[in-house]
Amino acid sequence: MKVAVLINDTLAELAQHKLRTFLTLLGMIFGVGAVIAMLNIGEGAEREALKTIETMGLRNLIVEGKTFEEKALQEQRKHSLGLSQSDIDIAVATIPGITGYSAERKIETHSLYSHYGKSDGSAIGISPSYMQLSKLQFAAGRHFTEQENLYAAQVAILGARVAQSLFPEGDALGKPVKVNHVWLQVVGVLAEPYAGSNEFQGIKLGGEQNQLFMPLLTAQSRFKAAPLSAELTSFRLQLSENSNSALSAKALDYLLKQRHNDTDDYSIIMPAALLAQQKQTQQIFNIVMSCVAGISLLVGGIGIMNIMLATVLERTKEIGLLRAIGATQRDIKMQFVAESFAIAILGGLLGIVFGILLSELIAFYSDWAVSWSLLAIVLSFSICALIGIAFGVYPAIKASQLDPITALQSE
Repeated sequence: MKVAVLINDTLAELAQHKLRTFLTLLGMIFGVGAVIAMLNIGEGAEREALKTIETMGLRNLIVEGKTFEEKALQEQRKHSLGLSQSDIDIAVATIPGITGYSAERKIETHSLYSHYGKSDGSAIGISPSYMQLSKLQFAAGRHFTEQENLYAAQVAILGARVAQSLFPEGDALGKPVKVNHVWLQVVGVLAEPYAGSNEFQGIKLGGEQNQLFMPLLTAQSRFKAAPLSAELTSFRLQLSENSNSALSAKALDYLLKQRHNDTDDYSIIMPAALLAQQKQTQQIFNIVMSCVAGISLLVGGIGIMNIMLATVLERTKEIGLLRAIGATQRDIKMQFVAESFAIAILGGLLGIVFGILLSELIAFYSDWAVSWSLLAIVLSFSICALIGIAFGVYPAIKASQLDPITALQSE
C-alpha cells in the first residue's frame, strides 16, 4: 500500500468515530502528560538543589556551635570552651586538603539603625575569606581587607534586606550605621541571593540577607560577649577538589571530639552529603512517579488494543471485501497497525501539551521549581509510539487472518 493512501485511510477511519477515538486517546494523553510533568518537576528540583547548595559551598565543611540553656551551658563549659580559632588552626595543620577557612562570631544585637531607618537584622563578625567561601556577591562596594580586620576597623557590609531597611532610598556606601553602641561605616552591600528555598535538608538558608557583617576582630574587641559564650559561633573549611568530603568530615569530627573532651557542643554540616541525599530522595521520587505514569501508559495501550479488537469485529465484512479485491494479509496488518500507531502519535502530541500545562499548573499552585526537560518529552513520546505499535500488532494479525469468504458472509 502506498504511504499516502495508508495515511488517508487511517485518518478517515479515525474521523468517523470521533468520540471513540478521543476516549481511546485519553489514556495516552494522561500517561504522556504525567511522565513529562514528573520529569520536569524532578529536573527542576535537582537544579534548585544545585543552586541552593552553591550558597553553602559544595566543597565546604561547616562547623556550627550548638546553643544551650544557661544551666546546660554551665555544665558544658566545665569540659569545653566551645569553638575557637585554635580549632581551625589545628584542623588546617593536621587535615590534608584544606585550602582555606573562614570564621564567624554572632553579636547579641539590641539595636541596628541609621539616620534613615532601622532594621530587625542581626550583626555578625567574619574573617575576610567569609564572602568567598559563602559564594556571596556584592551589589555595590567592596569587602573589608585583612588589614582592616587586623586593626579592628569600624566598617560594615550590609545584607540586601538590611540595606533596604536602613537606607530605603539606596546609596548606603560611606554612610554610618549603629550596632548597639558602636558606629560603623558601610563599605559594601551584598546582592540579592538566589531566591530559592529558605531551608534545605533541615538547614536554614538565606540568613545573610538580614545580617550586617563586620571584621571578626572588630566584633571580638568592640562588642561585649555574652557570659560563657564561645570565641567563635561557627567556621567553614574549604576542601580541595581531590579531597574526600566524608573522610575529611570524619577526621574533623574526631579532632574536635579530642579537643572538646567528647562534648557534644558542635555540629558538622557537609553540603556535598546533603546534595547526595537530596539526589537519592529525588531519584526515589522519580522511580515511583515513573511507575505510576508507566501504568497509565500501559492502561492506555490496553485501551488501544481493546478498541482495535472491537474494530476488527465491526469491520469484518469490510476486511473480507478488501481481501476479495486483492488486498494481502500484509496490507490488512499495515492498515490496523497504522490506525493504532496514529492513535498513539496523536495521544502523544496532545499528551505533550497536557504535560506542559500540568507542569505550569503544579509550579503555579505549589511554588515548585520546574525545568523543561527535552529528555522527558522525547522519552515519553517514544514510549507512547512503541506502545501504540505493540498493542496494535495482535488486532492487526487477527484481522489479517480472517477468511475472506467467511468475512464476507458475516452479518
